[in-house]
Amino acid sequence: MVLSGSSRLVERNHFAAQLFLEGRAPRIILTNDNQQLGWDTRQQRNPFSYEWAQKILQVDGVPADRIEVVMQPVYGTHNELEVVREYARQHKLQSLLIVTSAYHSRRTLWTANNVFKDTGLVIGLEHPRPGVPAPWNWFLRRSGWRLVAGEYLKLAYYQVHF
Repeated sequence: MVLSGSSRLVERNHFAAQLFLEGRAPRIILTNDNQQLGWDTRQQRNPFSYEWAQKILQVDGVPADRIEVVMQPVYGTHNELEVVREYARQHKLQSLLIVTSAYHSRRTLWTANNVFKDTGLVIGLEHPRPGVPAPWNWFLRRSGWRLVAGEYLKLAYYQVHF
């Protein structure tokens, strides 16, 4: 499963394709964050982020019939994992490998452990290495402060509200 809703959509999906091609997963699950990402001159429209993700995965060698999109719109990591929990239940999945970004992995793992608690589903998490922003110099860039510091605030919010 590739988490959506990120400026790191390309990075996450290239990495998910790599994991698929290594045989780490039989299919890739995408979700619909209901976001449109830029104009595609060939299609003459603004495709949704999951459509861009599908295109990246296919160009990287993932067959179209191995990519599944959960069309129920999702809003935020917690809601996205709740929707995928229901998908996993309906499809009788036994394990789920979640692909996210390095800066997002702590909150994602904490959330997944809570959302999938008592489901019997084995949860794994992977992210591209070394990740963007880099763990050794994120604090030197404005984007690093926005991403990493923002994640700590979100983690605190999640721990209080979920």
